[in-house]
Amino acid sequence: MAQTHKNEEQLATAPIGRLMLKLAVPTVAAQLINMLYNIVDRIYIGHIPEVGSTALTGVGVTFPIITLVSAFAAFAGQGGAPLASIQLGAGRRDEAERILGNSLVLLLAASLLLTVGFSMYKEPILYAFGASDATIGYAVDYIRIYLLGTIFVQLALGLNSFISAQGKALVAMLSVLIGAILNIVLDPIFIFLLDWGVQGAALATILSQAVSACWVFGFLCSRHSGLRIRRSNLRPSARVIGRIASLGVAPFIMQSTESLVTVVLNTGLQTYGGDLYVGALTIMQSVMQMIVMPVQGITQGTQPIMSYNYGAGNYARVRRTFQRLLTVTLTATCSAFLAVILFPGLLARIFTPQEETIQLVSQVMPLFFGGIWAFGAQMACQITFMSLGQARTCLFLALLRKVILLVPLALLLPRITGSVFGIFAAEPIADILASTTTLTLFLRKRKSLLPVSSGETSV
Repeated sequence: MAQTHKNEEQLATAPIGRLMLKLAVPTVAAQLINMLYNIVDRIYIGHIPEVGSTALTGVGVTFPIITLVSAFAAFAGQGGAPLASIQLGAGRRDEAERILGNSLVLLLAASLLLTVGFSMYKEPILYAFGASDATIGYAVDYIRIYLLGTIFVQLALGLNSFISAQGKALVAMLSVLIGAILNIVLDPIFIFLLDWGVQGAALATILSQAVSACWVFGFLCSRHSGLRIRRSNLRPSARVIGRIASLGVAPFIMQSTESLVTVVLNTGLQTYGGDLYVGALTIMQSVMQMIVMPVQGITQGTQPIMSYNYGAGNYARVRRTFQRLLTVTLTATCSAFLAVILFPGLLARIFTPQEETIQLVSQVMPLFFGGIWAFGAQMACQITFMSLGQARTCLFLALLRKVILLVPLALLLPRITGSVFGIFAAEPIADILASTTTLTLFLRKRKSLLPVSSGETSV
């Protein structure tokens, strides 16, 4: 427990640059490793002899369901973890553990509802999400098995946020690393050696998530954790759940609307282009994950610093942390922009050997990623609002990029232009507008959120 208190004290006293590096590197590694769950599946599936391209497209239309499962984990985990960090900073450990216990209750309830609901109606849902007669079989085979592991996904992703909230980024990384290594080992065995195809990929994923979930749950029940799961805190409290929900609705919308976006894009591409264009989108969304998830790791690694010091009233330290974070995220997204502009074909070949798909991805990827350079500003500002418990602002920003901007643009532009490329153009327009709006909003609110004391220079 002494080590636990030392970790928490470092959030308030350690040099910011060094502390960000200490927390962000394991969190980035965890995000990269977590990304492997889906990326490795897609790489292997795309290289299944004879049917790889069709199978990859079929698995691609399951993304909205997979994203919704992750979104419910974010609702409880990312809704509760910043609140727990703030309570730790204010010295109220009992309240922080009450938040953890109620978040666990939400995760278990969501697991039951999602497993039953999607399992009952998976086929019509997948058709609505852009499946065709050629791809529906692969989509059903994958998601049928994946849904059996919903509870493991919920616990592994949702509870891991509470490990990071204590400043234990290395432990949180190990939670993901264990499952990812197992997934990488099992994928080729199940897909190729046992010839189970997409069903083998799904089984490898849920077994790996089960191991991660056991690790996370075990740690949070142990004496090594500063926040403990206690039976007394598993009794639902309307007050606590209401606070978790008010903050958790923003990350939930951010992730769940990814499903809405995928559905709109898939159905539009199916209408204006066909399976080839849906397959190209699957590859570009995979590349998008390769860019966004490491940056999310940086922002999530920084969140405990800002939340803890905000709870302790150390606003100057929060401002300095934000400055560093904004510089890092913008550098990362601008670098990613250059990479996709210069090497689109190389990135496409990671996922498919089919020349027709590679040529299409090479043509549309620079357009699709045309606004990614600005996205770093939105991510830095958005996690800062989350860290400070600003539920209403987070909700607006969660809706802004995808629901208010991207979905209408993806519906309107192909009709206006009469071309499938209007769908791909919607993404960069939404990215630039949303990032500009978010940064402007943060600069306007920063003085009221983080007041400057006498003799101190404002950011």
